[in-house]
Amino acid sequence: MIDIESVVKGFKTAESRWARFGPYYAMFPVDFAFEVVKKYSKEGDYILDPFAGRCSSIYAGGVLGRHSLGIEINPVGWLYGNVKLNPADKEEVVDRLFEVYGKRNYYKRAIQRMPEFYRICYCDEVLKFLLSARKNLDWKNSNVDATLMSIVLVYLHAKIGEGLSNQMRMTKSMGMNYSVEWWKENGLVNPPELNPAEVILNKIEWRYKKGMPKVTESAVVFGDSTIELEKIVDRSIHNDIKFSLLFTSPPYYSITDYHADQWLRLWMLGGSETPKTITEKHKGRFIDKERYYNLLDNVFGLSSKMMEEKSTIYVRTDKRKFTFDTTVEILNKHYPNHKMRIVNKPLKEDTRTQTKLYGDKTMKPGEVDIIMRN
Repeated sequence: MIDIESVVKGFKTAESRWARFGPYYAMFPVDFAFEVVKKYSKEGDYILDPFAGRCSSIYAGGVLGRHSLGIEINPVGWLYGNVKLNPADKEEVVDRLFEVYGKRNYYKRAIQRMPEFYRICYCDEVLKFLLSARKNLDWKNSNVDATLMSIVLVYLHAKIGEGLSNQMRMTKSMGMNYSVEWWKENGLVNPPELNPAEVILNKIEWRYKKGMPKVTESAVVFGDSTIELEKIVDRSIHNDIKFSLLFTSPPYYSITDYHADQWLRLWMLGGSETPKTITEKHKGRFIDKERYYNLLDNVFGLSSKMMEEKSTIYVRTDKRKFTFDTTVEILNKHYPNHKMRIVNKPLKEDTRTQTKLYGDKTMKPGEVDIIMRN
C-alpha cells in the first residue's frame, strides 16, 4: 500500500522523487492529482487523461495501482511523463551521458554561429554538450536516450547554480530579446562556467538515489487527442475496456501558447533556434472560439464512448466565462446522465495552482473544478 503522504511531501521514496519530475507551465499540483485519483477510483480501474501535460494524473494513477492512459501533444510534456512512468536503467543513462559528452568538440565551430542569446545563456562547454545531445539522442525511440534527454530538459534553464544556464526561470522559457536585455541590465553577460557532464551526473545520481518508481501498467501517447482517441476507442471496444475516471484539464482559451512558452526546450528536441508561435491545429494559443469549441467537443465526445456507465468526470478549467461556459455545455452534451457539481478554486498568493508560474506574482481569476458523477 502506497503512503500518499510520503509521495506528495518530501523526497524519501522513489515515487516521490519522480512525482515532480519535469517543470511545466500548466501542471497539476502533485497532491491534487493523487487526491483525485484516490477519491474517485479504485485499484485496477482504468483512468483517462486526453490533455495529460507532464502526466501527473497518469503517474498518480499508476503509482496507486490504476491502469492510466494519457495523451499529450507537446513533446516536452510527453517526454517527462513517458520517462517518469518508465525510467531507463541508471547505469545505461550514465554511460550514454559520457558518450554524448565525448562528442561535444565536434560542435566547436557551430556554437560560434549561434545567436547572442545562446552565447550569454550558456558557457561554451555547456553549449557544445547541448548541441551534441540535440544531434545524437534518439529520444523518440530509445528509452535510455529519452531518460537522459528529459533530465537535460529539466535543468536546461533555471536559477544560477540549479541548472545549466545563466539566470532564468525554470518553468517557462523567456523570450530571446527579453532575456538578453535583462542579463545585460543586471550585469550577467558572462554565463556560469560549468562542466555539463558533472552537473547532469549529479542530477541523475539524486533522481535515482531511492531507485525507480513502482507503477502499474500505464502509458502516455505522443500525439493529437482528436486523432489518437479514435484509435483508442477502437481498441477499447475490441478489448472490452472501460474507463472509470476521466481526469483532465484542457488548454484554456486565449491564456497561453503551450509550445511558445517552452520554445527553448523544444529547440533542444530539434525545434526552431528562435521562439515562434505555432500555427498548427491544437498546438498554439487558442484565440479562435470555434476551433476551441470543436476541440473540446471532439475530445470529450470520443472519451464518452469509453467510459463506464457508472463513472466520474473530473475536469479542472479556467474560471473565465468563455472557457468555463464552453466546457460546461460540452460536458453536459456528452454526459447527460451525470450530475454536475462545480467547485470554485480561487487563487491565493500562497497557493500553488495549475496556472501559477514559477516566480509569477500576478493574480488571476482562478480555476474551477467540474465534477460529474452518475
